[in-house]
Amino acid sequence: MTTLHLSDFDAITFDVYGTLIDWEPSIAAFLLDWAAGHGISADAGTLVMAFDGARARIQKERPAHLYPEVLNRCFDEICAHFGVLPDAERRRQFSLSPHTWPAFPDSHDGLVRLQQSVRIGALSNIDVASLESSCRILDVRFDVVVTAQRVGAYKPDWPHFDTGIGDLARLGVPRERILHVGQSLRADITPANKLGLRSVWINRPDRLLGLSGEGAAEARPDLTVSSLAELVDMLTR
Repeated sequence: MTTLHLSDFDAITFDVYGTLIDWEPSIAAFLLDWAAGHGISADAGTLVMAFDGARARIQKERPAHLYPEVLNRCFDEICAHFGVLPDAERRRQFSLSPHTWPAFPDSHDGLVRLQQSVRIGALSNIDVASLESSCRILDVRFDVVVTAQRVGAYKPDWPHFDTGIGDLARLGVPRERILHVGQSLRADITPANKLGLRSVWINRPDRLLGLSGEGAAEARPDLTVSSLAELVDMLTR
């Protein structure tokens, strides 16, 4: 197993949703409630993967949509897949759901511990307003923030990484001193590999989003852990 030490890095960048914010159960609960209201018998895994596939396709469209519109379009695709007409109020609720997604229990403490020694950054497939809500939930202020809204693209495209690397360079952090951490093999680990960034995969138990699709099978993290708390303990050991 690869050994990484906190002293090897001056900055750690993070994917946010799935890595620090536990979005998947909230998405599953929303879609299960919607499905039950329409007599659809699909289980949580089926609904989550329907969302994942729609999300990956919609995020490739250019010009890029703001994330609330991505969620609107995902909802429309899921409705069409199951032969249901979209309900405007449900659609609106889904687009606003990022503002209420909870943090993983270890996120705040882990980020605070790391920020005592290194810069921390957020590279997130989200809009600015939604991320601001999540930062309040995390009770953390990142040193560098790169959103899909800012760069006009979604990971696994490279603008997030190129912009984050540039922001950190202006803070005196060279790219070889950056560690990228994410739960998504597709959107985080594979592009980090291609850009020569060292990376950690947080393989959160019982989570599905971001683990399949284009490029996921190619992902080769330098280290795999099951939680941020485990990573922080390993880095600071």
